Amino acid sequence: MKHKLTTGIEAGLISCPHCDLISRVPALNNKDNLTSKVNAEKTAKRITCPRCDAVLHSRIPNSLGKTTALVFAAAFMYIPANILPIMNVTYLGSGQADTIIGGTLHLLEEGMWPLALIVFVASIIVPLLKLLVMGGLLISVKLHSNWRPAQRTHLFHVTEFIGRWSMVDIFVLAILVALVQFGNLASVDAGLGALSFAMVVILTMFAAHTFDPRLIWDVIDDNNNKLTTKNESLNKQPTKNNMHENGTKGNKGDDV
Repeated sequence: MKHKLTTGIEAGLISCPHCDLISRVPALNNKDNLTSKVNAEKTAKRITCPRCDAVLHSRIPNSLGKTTALVFAAAFMYIPANILPIMNVTYLGSGQADTIIGGTLHLLEEGMWPLALIVFVASIIVPLLKLLVMGGLLISVKLHSNWRPAQRTHLFHVTEFIGRWSMVDIFVLAILVALVQFGNLASVDAGLGALSFAMVVILTMFAAHTFDPRLIWDVIDDNNNKLTTKNESLNKQPTKNNMHENGTKGNKGDDV
C-alpha cells in the first residue's frame, strides 16, 4: 500500500529561486496550518530568503496565466515574422526584399545548403516546436494529466535551452546591417519581419521563464494523495460480510 506523500509545501519548506537555500516557512511550523497549499503560497509571499534576501514563492505566482498570454502573443507574432521581409538588400540601385523562407531558398540556389539548413532550423523549426511544446505543457497541466511527468519535465528543460539559439539569424542580420553600408552601391537594412521574429524569440524565452515545471508534479502528487486517502478510507470502513458476521454473533449471544 502506498503511503501518502508529503510535499515540501506541506512540510513547511521552500527553496530560494536564486541561491537554492532551503528555508522553513515560519507560519507553517504549526501543524494546523498544513491543511492547504493556498496557505503556504500566501505565507511564502511574505517572507524573504535569509541568505540573499530574495522574495520566496512556493510556485511562480500566476505561472499558467502569464505563460499562456506569452505563448499566444508569440504565436500571433510568428505569422508576420514569416510573411514580412526580414531584410532589404540594395545593390547598384536595385532593391530586393527577402523573407525567412525566401532567404533560405536563395541560399539553396547559391549552393550554400549547410547555411540554409542552419537558418531554416533556427528560424522556422525551433520557434514552431517551442510554441507547440509550451502549448502542450500548458494544456497537460490544465487538464491535470498524469502522462509521463519526468519526460515532460525533461522536454521543457531541453526546449528552454535550445530556444535561445533561435536568434542566430538576427545576429547575422545585425552584422550585415552594420558592415554592408556602401551608400548607393550596396546596403542591407532590417525589415519588419526581423522585428517580428525577434519578438517571437523574446516572448517564447519569457514564456519558458514564467512556466513552473513543478506544476507538472503537483498534479501527480495531488492524484496520488487522493488515491491513497481513498484507499485508506475504504480499508477503515467495515465490509458487509464483517458487519453480517458481527450481527450474527450478537444474535447468538442474545439467545444464550
